Parts: sequence; structure tokens; C-alpha cells
Amino acid sequence: MTIAVTTPTGNVGSQVVRLLVQAGVRPRVLVRDPDKLPPGLRPLVEVAQGDLLDAAFVAGALQGADALFWASPESFTAPDPLADMVTMGAHAASAVRAAGVARVLQISSVGAERKHGAGLIDGLARNEEQLRGTGADVLTLRCGYFFTNLLGMLDALRAGVLTTTMPLDQPLTWVDPRDIGEVSTARLLAGWSGSDIQAVHGPADLSWSSVASILSAATGRPLQAQQITDDALRSALLEAGLTAPAAAGVVGMTAGTRDDFTPEQKRDFVSTTPSTLEAWAYTTLRPLLQ
Repeated sequence: MTIAVTTPTGNVGSQVVRLLVQAGVRPRVLVRDPDKLPPGLRPLVEVAQGDLLDAAFVAGALQGADALFWASPESFTAPDPLADMVTMGAHAASAVRAAGVARVLQISSVGAERKHGAGLIDGLARNEEQLRGTGADVLTLRCGYFFTNLLGMLDALRAGVLTTTMPLDQPLTWVDPRDIGEVSTARLLAGWSGSDIQAVHGPADLSWSSVASILSAATGRPLQAQQITDDALRSALLEAGLTAPAAAGVVGMTAGTRDDFTPEQKRDFVSTTPSTLEAWAYTTLRPLLQ
């Protein structure tokens, strides 16, 4: 069985590749820079080097593939990252049809059910439609807020502040990307028939106030949650080097899921994954803040 994997160096894709290799599968990794792969991994995978914005590359890379793990990478320095996500999705859909790929597992996000008005999540929603239109068996994983997003807030966390444009008491599904990788790999290896949407919600819904308390205890650094405005976030993102469309897309992700929003997929046994924010923060975040 040939399983093609995009974003093999990303938070989720790298976990999928590792687990596939450990299960005895030789995945085909679609990667722009093979040097970013761990040296010990390279002999264990089939490397297809290229850019997902290149239709010919995607078409060639999916020839002979039985299944595809698809995650659309985001480039916050691209002139229009949302348009790029839609273009990559179109290339994937065309290549899946041409190659006759039987199954596609797509990484999407809570909020994609809105289809419009949620910033860069709109690109994932469009990808859902594009891939479901291929005729393949498509499983979409709508995932919660990644623990690893906190790694982009290290300066603020070192200053003792956890900022968000969300109301501080609004609950949110938080998930470890490693758990998403485990769910993805299990489904890819087991297979499925038809098309479906499955949530990956992490172990618990958490408000930003409760997250600040959890991080404080795990890292040994007092943290205070602080709500900021959309304009303040946009300004900070532009100062950090994001393009204006990218900054608008990031701001829109929170703005579009902020008011009276409830995930379409409910929390249940299947959508609840085990890794806690406490454990992740202690092992991953604490050393970075010391």
C-alpha cells in the first residue's frame, strides 16, 4: 500500500510519517526541502520533492498512491495565503481524480463548517469541498486549537501574558497535534468506506483563563490571560512580518468562531483524545520559558 503524505515536517504530518514507518509502511512524502527530514528517516520513505502549488508536481507525486494524507500548509509571508490554500486544494483534487487515489484523509479545523467568514479556516472549508468532489472516500478531521500554537507566543508568555481576541471565559477545544497524527494514522491503516467528518477535540474544552492557570502551574511562571482587540492583534502580526492578507486571515480565524459559535461535531468518546495541555506544557513549553 502506498500512502502519500503532505507536510511531512509539520506538527501533524511528521507524526503520521513516523507512525507509518513504525508500522512497516514506506510512505511517499511530498516535501519542498528533503534536508528538513530527520536523517535517519530518509532511507525509510520515498521522497517526492516539489511544491504543492505546482500542479504537475502534485499530479506526478500521487500517481500509484492508494491513499493520501492531505494537510494544506500555511505561509504567513505569502501575498495571499488563502488563495494559495484554494489553489493547492484544486491541484490535490485534480491529481486524486487523475491518479484514482481511493482514500483521502484531510486535516481541517473546527470552524470550517461555517464555510465563510473564518479567515484562513475558509481555505480548509474550500479544500473540504474540493476533495469531496473527487469521488474518492474522503475522511475530514476537524481539529481543535493546537497546543503548538502557543509556541508562537513565547515572547508574550515570557512577559507573563497570554493574549487572545477571544472572551477569556469562552471554552475552546484544545488538542495536541501528536494526537491528531495518531488518529490520522490509525484511520489510514484501517481504511474506511464513503465520506465522513470526524472531530478531534482533545481531552477537554478550555477557556483562555483556565489555560493561563494551567500554563502557570506547568511552567512555574505566573501568567495572566488578557483579551486584546482584533486591531491590536493585526498590528502585532504585521510587525512580526506577516503580509496584510495573512494577518487578516489569522485575525479572521478567531473572529469567525468567537460569537455564538458551537462546533458542528459534538464532543464524544471518538472525538476526545488523551494528551493534556498540562503534560504538553510541562514537557515542551516549560524548557523554552526557562
